[in-house]
Amino acid sequence: MAYTTINDPTQYFNTVLYTGNGTNPRSLTGVGFQPDFTWIKNRTDIWGHGLADSTRGGGKTLITNATAVEQTNYTWGYVNSFDSDGFTVNAGGSGDDFVNQTSDNYVSWNWLANGGTTSSNTDGSITSTVQANPTAGFSIVTYTGNQTNGATVGHGLGTAPKMVIVKELNGTSSWIVKHPGLTDAGYYLILEADNAESTAANVWSDTDPSSTVFTLGDNTSVNENTLNYVAYCFAEIKGYSKFGKYTGNGSTNGTFVYTGFRPAFVLWKRKDGATDWRILDTTRDSFNVADKRLFPNNSDAENTVQDTLDFLSNGFKHRATNSGGNASGGNYIYMAFAESPFVSSDGVPTTAR
Repeated sequence: MAYTTINDPTQYFNTVLYTGNGTNPRSLTGVGFQPDFTWIKNRTDIWGHGLADSTRGGGKTLITNATAVEQTNYTWGYVNSFDSDGFTVNAGGSGDDFVNQTSDNYVSWNWLANGGTTSSNTDGSITSTVQANPTAGFSIVTYTGNQTNGATVGHGLGTAPKMVIVKELNGTSSWIVKHPGLTDAGYYLILEADNAESTAANVWSDTDPSSTVFTLGDNTSVNENTLNYVAYCFAEIKGYSKFGKYTGNGSTNGTFVYTGFRPAFVLWKRKDGATDWRILDTTRDSFNVADKRLFPNNSDAENTVQDTLDFLSNGFKHRATNSGGNASGGNYIYMAFAESPFVSSDGVPTTAR
């Protein structure tokens, strides 16, 4: 059996950098596919993280560092359409700082689902609308809550997702994150906050996802009656994506985390302490040591303080000792996507950079 089914990860996940020019509208290209989930951050200034997806459609923005409702044609700029090789951004009524402010630098992280094509899914007790890419282990799921503990929602992946991120669209509840590195099925993290993991039986109903559904409690953050939600579901694909945990060692010769590929993108969070979420990627940092960090839970501009990683041929290694990434005995969860598989389907190994 081949090591991986994905020899070119950039067909399913790709990072694109650009500099704002104030053009309205503006078409951004170079993604390599029509993205279905685009996450944009202004790297230069203190502006939030904007998320758009082709299921909810152009003009709809969610902000990871806030509990705000879904924004329509956001006043500070938004993704208006998903195009064959990228996306188009528009200025809002107050400006374009979120997406295209003149001279500001931006990063966009882009995932492929199913080209914007959705289907109704009745695998769960709640009927969902699903846009799924089982090959890449990614689906976008929308559903309406019924406030029933033990309700289930179909995700369309055919294998159990490891990580599920849920946000209420027409309410101000928190972003809720499920991850296999948390203590057990009853635990969750909050994406817009630096909180340590918490537990509540009525969030995930103490149940891990199956190959067809994920399970909800009656907590209003994930399942308020008649309110609408989006869930981003990620299954693990060998050689392409990994969702795991590690323990810090407090050394500049830090903990090595095996992923089975050379990472392009790593998001991590300490689960047993109040620290920010972090993102590093190999497009903003083209050589080791990588240090250009961004924080999904706040609007800070990109900075190079404290967090440093080596991106290796089969994983990543911390080179800093701070509590947010590598405290001695600290417990962390992570999400990683590949730049190159450790070994291709025809047996060719990748190299370190």
